[in-house]
Amino acid sequence: MGTAARAALLAMLVGACTQGPAAAIPSTAAIAGAIASGIAPLPLAGPSSSPARPEVVVIAMENTAPQVALAQPYLVSLADRALVFSSFRAVAHPSLPNYLAFTSGQTWSIRDDGYYVLPVGRDLGAQLTAAQIPWRAYMEGMERGCLDSPAPYAVKHNPFAYYGGACPANVVSFGRFAGDLAAGLPAFTWITPDLCHDGHDCGPATADRWLATIVPQVIASPGWARDGVLILVWDEGAGGQDEAPLVVLSSRGKAATIDTPSDAYTVLATIEELFGLPRLGAASQAMPFTGLLH
Repeated sequence: MGTAARAALLAMLVGACTQGPAAAIPSTAAIAGAIASGIAPLPLAGPSSSPARPEVVVIAMENTAPQVALAQPYLVSLADRALVFSSFRAVAHPSLPNYLAFTSGQTWSIRDDGYYVLPVGRDLGAQLTAAQIPWRAYMEGMERGCLDSPAPYAVKHNPFAYYGGACPANVVSFGRFAGDLAAGLPAFTWITPDLCHDGHDCGPATADRWLATIVPQVIASPGWARDGVLILVWDEGAGGQDEAPLVVLSSRGKAATIDTPSDAYTVLATIEELFGLPRLGAASQAMPFTGLLH
């Protein structure tokens, strides 16, 4: 689809997202062979232009049904200034493959929360680094290192630890967040709360209270106020259900309930669209929701 036709479609649908067929996912054996042979990254879909560089923040939450999460007091308070996606779905179960989908456009055929060394250069962090776009991922509870910090940190919720078998220097402890926020966040920020604050172990009320302390700081920061997008996304629903919450705030204050089907690939496509990056994996088949943010 050409640029003009695509723009017209986005306008007609008010920027609503759709999900196309997923790209083929290699087997675990194929992954191992690729790592052993040093195969080059797969070709990427062509980039789309983005005239302005926004400030994008993603907060990754856990295992909550939409009707429960969205009934919590703080999230209720955001309803009149947020985009609430009522048809957001997990792409896999359990947690890890969803986190990989958010950051690489594929699950790598992984169906558990184990640790796997995945190829370098096929993830969002690598894209941002190659494009010289400043980014940082904050992991709450990661005090010793991305592979050996104890609970309540969980490596399965840190997707950047899997690409190449180690975290890049951009992945840091959440203890640095307050100072970085005061100095000015990078263009892209990813935040993974610990197993309690993300709702996994301590429930939706605790997660909502944690969001109530962090989100106001983000949306009050000068950089976010200029052209900010905050994505609150849950990896999957309660009890391994597909239906999960997705809430998006923009500094322009757009509010709506969006019932168009969306998933991790929609989120990744939107981030890549905002930064003018090539599309990874199944994100190349997803319609981003950037049209709703302006």
